[in-house]
Amino acid sequence: YISTRGAAPILDFEEVTLAGLARDGGLYVPESWPTLSAAEIADLRGLSYVETALRVCRPFVGDSLTEDELRGLLTQAYGSFSHAAVTPLKQLDERQWLLELFHGPTLAFKDVALQLLGLLFERFLSTRDEHLTVVGATSGDTGSAAIQALAGRAKVDIFMLHPQGRVSDVQRRQMTTVMAPNVYNIAVDGTFDDAQALVKAMFNDASFASRFRLSAVNSINWARLMAQVVYYFAGYLQATQDSAGLARTEVRKVSFAVPSGNFGNVCAGHVARMMGLPIDTLVVATNENDVLDEFFRTGVYRVRASADTHETSSPSMDISKASNFERFVFDLLGRDAARVADLFGAQLSAQGRFDLSGDAAFQAAARHYGFVSGKSTHADRLQTIRDTHARFDLIIDTHTADGLKVARAHLMPDVPMIVLETALPIKFAETIQEALGRLPARPARFEGIEALPKRVVVMPADALLVKAYIAKHVD
Repeated sequence: YISTRGAAPILDFEEVTLAGLARDGGLYVPESWPTLSAAEIADLRGLSYVETALRVCRPFVGDSLTEDELRGLLTQAYGSFSHAAVTPLKQLDERQWLLELFHGPTLAFKDVALQLLGLLFERFLSTRDEHLTVVGATSGDTGSAAIQALAGRAKVDIFMLHPQGRVSDVQRRQMTTVMAPNVYNIAVDGTFDDAQALVKAMFNDASFASRFRLSAVNSINWARLMAQVVYYFAGYLQATQDSAGLARTEVRKVSFAVPSGNFGNVCAGHVARMMGLPIDTLVVATNENDVLDEFFRTGVYRVRASADTHETSSPSMDISKASNFERFVFDLLGRDAARVADLFGAQLSAQGRFDLSGDAAFQAAARHYGFVSGKSTHADRLQTIRDTHARFDLIIDTHTADGLKVARAHLMPDVPMIVLETALPIKFAETIQEALGRLPARPARFEGIEALPKRVVVMPADALLVKAYIAKHVD
């Protein structure tokens, strides 16, 4: 694994899983993308989710785990999911599908990756005399999924930062009611981007990062992104299962629409495409925080100030600096690490933006990599939730509504459009109430969550104070 900025040590899978952010501030990616042939993808048909994940992940793992060890971890990770298919596909009509990613323990797509990541941490630390300090920023779902995956695990402490008052009530309670002694919740007085900046500042402090053996659970962690690649293969196989009898060399394409904030979820789709999955279009759906939509329309990547980051009814996408975007730009620019370091280091720091509108690589991006984009507003969200309920007797969450709204502008004949359904609507009940005049169903295990004791500390967006808090509790 190499850094997108070209100045960090080359690591194997075990080290890159434990490391998180690269020392040069970049993100780790494989030296080259492994590929699966059309025949190898066809051979995935009929396999369980675990066996599909084994074949997709195995090239990324190398010698760090044996095949049996990897299969065992995957079996354990997905054994707690409430659906046997793990990520089942639901058809809406002849062209629109929903890939259900909410069957994990915290009801959101982050569980698919973080259940495995927690086990990988535990497996790799079991042979080391080391203690890991996991720090992360969350706009809602990562925090609860990471805490659930790591609570009570030996040799790991987790410090999760979330923007005070900018996550949903259920998301906040899922995090702050976990009483495991190795779990620490920090509510940051600011936006998600402020919280994420604090996390990056800690990783970029080499002395602090080394002293506390910092690691990440955000999608900057390669192992988490790897696990998300699998459900693109699973969705494709389900959507094209009627073609199982076709010759192995025959390819049928599908498109995916992805609610996007930090670019991690749709970046996993980019990786799947680079591996050979026949994806026609990757639809990047944003909310009012439309940094990514602006880039794919204009070639300008312009980070918003905290004061200009909108607080919306799809809060997990209230992000104005997409940290995972760097991996895609690395590919977009022909893996030119020096140029990526200049764009994401010097130019963003000095100007808060960079401009690729005149770059030949950007101009070819939509054609070569298959990206399109669009945005959705609160009014769009309400209308899409109402329309989906009226037409299909189905209640969707606010982020899925953003994905579905944008997807409908990019439907193509004979190409299935798979929208990633990222969470159960109960996590965003207030907006569902506004749209439909009723609350969505609540799973039994979340009854009474409001009455549970909570543990959280509120802090300003000050890196020195946050580092002191971590040092006090880890020491």
